[in-house]
Amino acid sequence: MRALLSLVVAAAAAALTPAYAADPSQFSEAERRLFATDHFKSLRKQTRLEYAYRRSGSLQGEAQDRAVVTVSAPTANGAHDVHVDFLSGSRRLELPDIKDAEGNPIILHFLEREVREMNRLTGGSANYYRKRIRMALAEGARVRPVTRVVGGREVAAVEISIAPYRDDPARSRYERFAEKTYVLTLSDQVPGAVIEMRSELLAPGYGVTPDLVLAESLTFVAHR
Repeated sequence: MRALLSLVVAAAAAALTPAYAADPSQFSEAERRLFATDHFKSLRKQTRLEYAYRRSGSLQGEAQDRAVVTVSAPTANGAHDVHVDFLSGSRRLELPDIKDAEGNPIILHFLEREVREMNRLTGGSANYYRKRIRMALAEGARVRPVTRVVGGREVAAVEISIAPYRDDPARSRYERFAEKTYVLTLSDQVPGAVIEMRSELLAPGYGVTPDLVLAESLTFVAHR
């Protein structure tokens, strides 16, 4: 609970976290895994978590970047202070540092940037898109066990999938982007828990291989 409250208070993206933060027993499984789990419990010293960013698709073309999460050694109460350097140049997103964090704020950075990109591409309200993501995590997320290869070894993981705009009665306002999906993959066997976070938008149609309009991913690559 301390981690969730730290994120809610410190991050400008707090609107993405569960609205009923005072009662974690009401969290969906997706919300609990993303916002109310100690993602740093295995870290016993200052650690640098590195993530690779990639963008592809016909809408904006290829791009690569990186994000770095710097996690302090455990504080007196067993939590960690966290600083995030999230992408660079025009893609850069700055949110406040988190003190006494347990949850990995890279999740909020990824989701908040997605919200801002939806706002930029459609002209719609950022708060509206935050609400749609929050509702999808609370009510419509698909959570399933998977295995992934990380650093050359296979790990047990969980995959959280949402399509926050698909069933929106107001989707006609931004129809071109209404089928955008998100997949977040986590494992407690990976430092910081996050293996990969990905958004994807395919062109409408019924071809064997639909055209990729836009995909953005953030993938764990190393810890030091």
